[in-house]
Amino acid sequence: MILVADCSALVALSVCDSLHLLEQLFASVAVPETVYWEATRPDKQQAQALKQFLQGKVHKVDLRNYVFLDAFADAGETEAMVLYKQLSADKLLIDDRRGRKVAKINQIDTIGSLGILLAAKAKGILPEVAPLLRQIEQSDIYLSPDLITTVLELAGEI
Repeated sequence: MILVADCSALVALSVCDSLHLLEQLFASVAVPETVYWEATRPDKQQAQALKQFLQGKVHKVDLRNYVFLDAFADAGETEAMVLYKQLSADKLLIDDRRGRKVAKINQIDTIGSLGILLAAKAKGILPEVAPLLRQIEQSDIYLSPDLITTVLELAGEI
């Protein structure tokens, strides 16, 4: 299975030291160049960890392919969706709610960073997700209380 990733979800997984789960759940992980540059900017949280993790996973995007966009799509999301189509990927890793809606319009199957944690727990790779959620909460990444409760319920941890 091929996973194409957008930046914000990669940052969330990096914050809780869970990037390795992507390689355990998917045969191949890919990012477009724009996502790589966005994720590894010196001022970006987790830039060094992401730079190391993304080595050998960066792909050029053929912009002759197209996806339907809204007026708010950023370059990284756009290239990730085009790369998904280019590689005939199985999942797009994206956390942005608006971006997920745009992906759905383009018939792109998505998963978020918290979905990765749940999948890893379901496969027995992770014993629990609660400690990882706490690490994400302690960063500058916002998780709504309702989302945290839902994830913990799905994980069978409350």
